[in-house]
Amino acid sequence: MSAMFRSLRIANYRLWFAGALVSNTGAWMQRTAQDWIVLTELTDKDAAALGITMALQFGPLLVMVPLTGLMADRFDRRRLLMWTQTASAVLALGLGALVLSGAVQLWHVYVFALLLGIVTAIDTPVRQTFVSELVPDTDISNAVALNSTSFQSARLVGPAVAGLLIAAIGSGWVFVINGASFAGVLLSLVLIRRDRLVAAPRLKKARGQIRDGLRYVRSRPDLVIVLVMVFLVGTFGFNFPIFISTMSTVEFGKGATEFGVLSSIMAAGAVTGSLLAARRERVRLAVILLAAGGFGIACALAAITPNYWLFAIVLVLVGATSLTMMNTANAYVQTTTVPAMRGRVMALYMAIFAGGTPIGAPIVGWVANTLGPRWALGIGALSGVAAAAVALTWLVASKGMRLGRSADSRFGIRLHFDGNPKTDRELATQEISTVQGTAERTS
Repeated sequence: MSAMFRSLRIANYRLWFAGALVSNTGAWMQRTAQDWIVLTELTDKDAAALGITMALQFGPLLVMVPLTGLMADRFDRRRLLMWTQTASAVLALGLGALVLSGAVQLWHVYVFALLLGIVTAIDTPVRQTFVSELVPDTDISNAVALNSTSFQSARLVGPAVAGLLIAAIGSGWVFVINGASFAGVLLSLVLIRRDRLVAAPRLKKARGQIRDGLRYVRSRPDLVIVLVMVFLVGTFGFNFPIFISTMSTVEFGKGATEFGVLSSIMAAGAVTGSLLAARRERVRLAVILLAAGGFGIACALAAITPNYWLFAIVLVLVGATSLTMMNTANAYVQTTTVPAMRGRVMALYMAIFAGGTPIGAPIVGWVANTLGPRWALGIGALSGVAAAAVALTWLVASKGMRLGRSADSRFGIRLHFDGNPKTDRELATQEISTVQGTAERTS
């Protein structure tokens, strides 16, 4: 099996990958249907209402991070996932019933978005760290990238299918189909061989465990920089439902089918970025920096495209750069964090990534309403450039990084580090000894 797909040689991971692919497809169908009914059926193309819906759905990730990180480190992750996936299915079916009955109102969508956000806040760090139980440590970065490939492959299919279904049978049935799709991931969790899971340390109940996680992150300046980059791009750049829906409907005057096609086209680029990340044997800070800058440039190009199809082409680049950055950042954080801290650190990572949406989505939605969708994309462009600038400044100041030419580099350009040339992994682990006692206390 090629290096790109090496995690799939493990039976437990194959089961998880297949179940998640089915469930993720349904989830993307629901996201598309939810965005569509808020934007076109319950409001008159109100991007701010869409931003509020996103804020309610992602806000709990930020608020609940102290609790959800501890849950991921303390409890059986497989069992927690079964509960969260079941709850998500029930919520999808409930919203579908409301839409089909014709009784749905905007505040109903807000309530369901908030409830789903609470479930997702628990599910996300558990789902992220469960990967480390399915594969050995040497394959974690590959498994993370393949997980994202599954997610983005579903994104490639789900929105397009949702657009066709909305036009053919209505939005309500899309929610119902998503509720049924959770059977896939629940079945995979039942079939996974527990005796073949990689043993993960479980926290015993003790005081100060949340503070220990924060102290660990503070002792790792490289993690702090990655989290700052993730916050900037996740908050102001990853507002794709607003970017794509408003550009499609307001700027280009298209309907549900074209809206779904745009989401799928961007996902094609995201799949490419995910697979490229899966090929890498090591995760590097320099890749995160370059991908962030590339994302900023891609968003700037998307903002100035004159027509629908040129916009669609540029979205491929937006998808590829965004997922290259986020996959690499995710894998970097997981692979360089001691196992006893992984749940709490990943909860903080996901809270910063998705929890910034309550801040960014309403702002971007207001800009789209007031100044137009192109200016909203401009904010996304600035977020990528700012994230790259933060990382570049820190690397130059702390590691003496400089740009130079190299004959063995693909493009004749590579990054050099003056002084003590430590690898990214050595940089990431240089502070671990200072918190080793903390890790042992919590394991």
